[in-house]
Amino acid sequence: MPKLRYTHEQKEYRVSLKDRTSIGRSDDNEICVPLDALSRHHALIVRDGVTGTYTLSDNGSANGVMVKGQRVATVTLEPGTTFSLGVVEFTFLTDEAVPTLFPAETLVKPAAAPPTVVAAPAVVSAAASASKPLIPLEKLENAEAAVALLGEARKNILKEIGKAIVGQVDILEQIVTAMFARGHCLMIGVPGLAKTLMVRAIGGALDLESKRIQFTPDLMPSDITGTDILEEDPVTGKRKFVFHKGPVFTNLLLADEINRTPPKTQAALLEAMQERRVTVAGDSMELPNPFLVLATQNPLEQEGTYPLPEAQLDRFMFCLNLTYPSPAEEQRVLIDTTRDMKWDVKAVLNAEAILRFQALVRQVPVSEHVALYALNLVRGTRPGEADAPDYVKRWIRYGAGTRAGQYLLLAAKSHALLQGRFSVACGDVRAHALPVLRHRIFCNFAAASEGISTDDIIKKILDSVKEPTYAKAG
Repeated sequence: MPKLRYTHEQKEYRVSLKDRTSIGRSDDNEICVPLDALSRHHALIVRDGVTGTYTLSDNGSANGVMVKGQRVATVTLEPGTTFSLGVVEFTFLTDEAVPTLFPAETLVKPAAAPPTVVAAPAVVSAAASASKPLIPLEKLENAEAAVALLGEARKNILKEIGKAIVGQVDILEQIVTAMFARGHCLMIGVPGLAKTLMVRAIGGALDLESKRIQFTPDLMPSDITGTDILEEDPVTGKRKFVFHKGPVFTNLLLADEINRTPPKTQAALLEAMQERRVTVAGDSMELPNPFLVLATQNPLEQEGTYPLPEAQLDRFMFCLNLTYPSPAEEQRVLIDTTRDMKWDVKAVLNAEAILRFQALVRQVPVSEHVALYALNLVRGTRPGEADAPDYVKRWIRYGAGTRAGQYLLLAAKSHALLQGRFSVACGDVRAHALPVLRHRIFCNFAAASEGISTDDIIKKILDSVKEPTYAKAG
């Protein structure tokens, strides 16, 4: 594990680096050096998810970052690299070279013989130490072995969640797909369908820090992001502003009843969901990685709610509609929840393994044939297109944007890997067209008067938009 070594007040410190490590005098930094020579958030060290290298960058500090007597904006850290922030000198140390996660050359279609299936990882309690990997990370260096482990992890995650949640298998599958694609989910359903419990169970199956925000009309943006508080130093007696992080600084965030807070507060999540950072008083702070937002919404009550603006909706990869359970499932729920029963969901994956799997999803190749099919689906929702179907021009006011196509391909990649495949087909795109598109299409009055929903239109588009034909060799 790479570390930074530095000396402060005649004491030597060695601090292990995270994927994102901020350095400054404010105590909300991962490395806090309380000296006036350092800015509040002086510098940032970021680990590249593909190459594994660490890059140091100046975070708009007053004194800058000095390397060999020269002020630099960024520098790639090598073993033994020394740099200065103010009067403090830091040295980058590593015991061994950081390996490349998934070399592109390993992402090839496997040979005719099936890859060796690695045994399922041991299930570890969520209370276990986060430093103990739930999956041996060395097994993730090979893409084929990683895909085998991913399939086993998916089964174990669903198994653990199934201890607390009865049914809703399709919804859980889609949430897992979105997680490995680095996407957020909006869950819509009537009260009593275990939306909140589902998110809690997912948090238990992942060895991640999770927090909950109960959205209310009086919630303020600072209640989400955090705020500066004037505090007095008990040693020096000086008063200074100290930033206290809000609940958004977590790995798994439950935004409960997100439509019960005004748009000003809803907008506090925009930057966090898209750029995975928060800006407060001009200072940008990176969020923990991975970062996933699972939001819930009640579709029935309109009084005291604020519909999510289009920009906020577009940040969600999936919009998931929860339905009532089957009679057999509902009977089991009634029996299990009316007796003294406790569920013990154990952690299956930790943060490092999830980041490795997310990196693998991004490296899965997509053919132009599949990409063109996703493009045609998205453009087929736009009434302004010349070749748009008549029903689209009649019922749709605004169609889906480019981000919908991006999420279609990412969902298809994640779905293919979870099924143990290295290639993406048009069927993988169709499998997630509804959750990707339903909140990005806005119907007009004609559709509402005829009782036509966005799901009805998307299903018609899926029927009418055919897969592109392969070009024949001339």
